[in-house]
Amino acid sequence: MDQNNWIYLVLILLVLGFGVGVVVVGRRRGGSTDPASARQQAVPTPRQQQAPPAAAVEPSGELDGAADVAADEISDESAEAEPVEPAAPTSMRDRLARARGAFSDAIGSVLGRSTIDDSVWEKLEDALLIADVGIGVATSLLDRLRERVDKGDIDSPDALIAALRESMIAQLAGANRELAMRPDEGTSIWLFVGVNGVGKTTTIGKLASRQIASGSTVLLSAGDTFRAAAADQLQMWAERSGAEIVRGADGADPSSVVFDAVERASAKRIDLVLADTAGRLHNKQNLMDELSKVRRVAEKGSGVVTETLLVIDATTGQNGLAQAREFAAATGVTGVVVTKLDGSAKGGIVFAVETELGIPVKFVGVGEQVDDLVPFDPTEFVDALVSN
Repeated sequence: MDQNNWIYLVLILLVLGFGVGVVVVGRRRGGSTDPASARQQAVPTPRQQQAPPAAAVEPSGELDGAADVAADEISDESAEAEPVEPAAPTSMRDRLARARGAFSDAIGSVLGRSTIDDSVWEKLEDALLIADVGIGVATSLLDRLRERVDKGDIDSPDALIAALRESMIAQLAGANRELAMRPDEGTSIWLFVGVNGVGKTTTIGKLASRQIASGSTVLLSAGDTFRAAAADQLQMWAERSGAEIVRGADGADPSSVVFDAVERASAKRIDLVLADTAGRLHNKQNLMDELSKVRRVAEKGSGVVTETLLVIDATTGQNGLAQAREFAAATGVTGVVVTKLDGSAKGGIVFAVETELGIPVKFVGVGEQVDDLVPFDPTEFVDALVSN
């Protein structure tokens, strides 16, 4: 061979040797050079994509342990999530944030001033009227304060605010706010009245829970026979609180339902009957007459009506005063429950009802939870309004 042929032969051998080397290495690394196998290995299954290779896990047992711990923690958290811890008690000041808005704004603009001028009186009067205490109550409160300013008893805006607080508390002082029970006279009956949508049924349920927690036995009377959902709602509250319940047929005479409830309560020596009634407009005389009948029939049995509680929605403002006047005439209202006080800027209705009608506010609703129906405390209420 000539020299060129030898060169060609050497190059061919080198190329063949390189090719054989590549094949061998490929077999060692991949295990197979079969194209189908290669394609199958190149597309991992979802499980292979999500889980690390076993060889990667084996060097450290901490990963498995951490996964087990995490799973245990998740399981424990799920198990512990069911019993919800009761929230910390919310102050009346926080609950009445909307109701105290006008007062806070007025007080904030008055405090720190050097003199009591006309603008101070205007701000306080506006605040009282916006809160819906009524023109009569607002005028009475401010007139008495003006007299004290004229006498020199009050000589600064700060002292004026303090005196306003004292006057507002005094305006609500002295009323009997206890819910009466007379066990020596038989089963006590609390009759609940009011217009539609004020929260009578919910109020009954919350009071039932409260009374049972205090040791009384309670029976609920589903006297709102014109609204099917009312009886169902009261049934839910009975089951939730542990109270018994008497229901009538839809459209039944509400007086008969209350009578049956009182008789059953008396036979079973139950302490208290909470009687629901259908909502009615206070300016419909026939409906108000029916309510008077319910009260009369309730007392014909073995019980005694110790409370007739008018439920008023705080957001209705002065219209609530008109309701109270008519219901008091028809049923002898002994106390008022003001609901939705936390969502209204018209909390001053409390002053109007007590001052003009002499009917005590006994409970107020300041939230949706069972324990958000609370006894009315004048000092706490006024402090919440005037705090800044």
